[in-house]
Amino acid sequence: MTDTSADLVILGGGSGGYACAFRAAELGLSVVLVEKDKLGGTCLHRGCIPTKALLHAAEVADNAREGDQFGVKSSLAGIDMAGVNSYKDGIIGGLYKGLQGLAKANKVTLVEGAGTFVGPNTVEVNGQRYTGKNVVLATGSYAKSLPGLEIGGRIITSDQALNLDYVPQKVVVLGGGVIGVEFASVWRSFGAEVTIIEALPRLVPSEDEWASKQLERAFRKRGITFKTGVRFSGATQTDTGVQVSLESGESLDADLLLVAVGRGPNSAGHGYEEAGVRMERGFVLTDERLRTNLPGVYAVGDLVPGLQLAHRGFQQGIFIAEDIAGLDPRVIDEAGIPRVTYCKPEVASVGLTEAAAKEKYGSVETYLYNLAGNGKSQILKTAGGVKLVKAPEGPVVGITLVGERVGELIGEAQLIYSWEAFPEDVAPLIHAHPTQNEALGEAFLALAGKPLHVHG
Repeated sequence: MTDTSADLVILGGGSGGYACAFRAAELGLSVVLVEKDKLGGTCLHRGCIPTKALLHAAEVADNAREGDQFGVKSSLAGIDMAGVNSYKDGIIGGLYKGLQGLAKANKVTLVEGAGTFVGPNTVEVNGQRYTGKNVVLATGSYAKSLPGLEIGGRIITSDQALNLDYVPQKVVVLGGGVIGVEFASVWRSFGAEVTIIEALPRLVPSEDEWASKQLERAFRKRGITFKTGVRFSGATQTDTGVQVSLESGESLDADLLLVAVGRGPNSAGHGYEEAGVRMERGFVLTDERLRTNLPGVYAVGDLVPGLQLAHRGFQQGIFIAEDIAGLDPRVIDEAGIPRVTYCKPEVASVGLTEAAAKEKYGSVETYLYNLAGNGKSQILKTAGGVKLVKAPEGPVVGITLVGERVGELIGEAQLIYSWEAFPEDVAPLIHAHPTQNEALGEAFLALAGKPLHVHG
């Protein structure tokens, strides 16, 4: 075995791993990046990018079907899944090529193969050992199932759902979180009958309760069925379909069962435990500066407990690179990470929900602005609103938006939250007319005591 050393050895080339590699290289560090599959990881190949491509195709399908309400004579002749997949794969291919180019430009040593962390600061790949002054564990996550529920055939996870070559007629989606509602939204737009099963009392249960109610109302209108507060008890499949049983005694027949019960940390088989990395339920534990219990060993992204979002991993990767380079970056505020669910309508939020804010501050002030008062939202024919949560005598600590395209507004909401702005700070800012952005402006005007387009 030859020994290869670098300033930084990174195990995993997803959002967290490659961001860390590129930033570290920019800062003059030598970097070895180990990836067993393709650079870009889950987000690019089996997650954010392909699902958003499907969701955009779904929006186009809805627009074609609903042209009449805008005075446009259009109709939907059908969904060509081969065409949809080729559009989706084209986007992935282009972005993947770009990432490979960046790796080359940044002089990152890319090692293909499954790596094992053999400690204390060494990763072994294909019989070769790479030693880093620092090591970053960035092996991401996988689509989970439930005990006793075998994935295969008509029982699928998001991995298989992204590559379906047909539109199912009837689907049961197990899980009403982000992944579940996004796929339910796509399939409904493509013409399928969809039923979501969620064990918790509401859809998107980690969001503010108000957002769940808004989404549930919109889903009812769209003809998406959902059963909340019910538990799954089993599934049996035949050549023609799958039968899903619930603990309530009810059973549902469908062409497919999508298991969308969250993602688990990809930590098994990488040698973490054997090397003495402190772990809990498969997750690697770190301090707020993303350091594990082993000196010079960091962990990033879905492997670390918290929000499983590509942009969180991306930012954490940059943070680690800057920390190692001695730039002393500011600790990432987990609550300040924007969250977007890209179903129709979208749900976007940053900061605390009302419930979390009440727990922290005792009492809070809230304000709801309805998109019915927003010109652009009426043009788009979307319903929803903006919810603001304000600390007593303090800044706005939570912003939640529901409506089509509101994911694009979360940037301003994030600035407001991160800069601990008071309503009075935001009220004088001018929001272009007519944009959905104005809905944020109007909500802050009202919270600052100067409501304009608000009755009551």
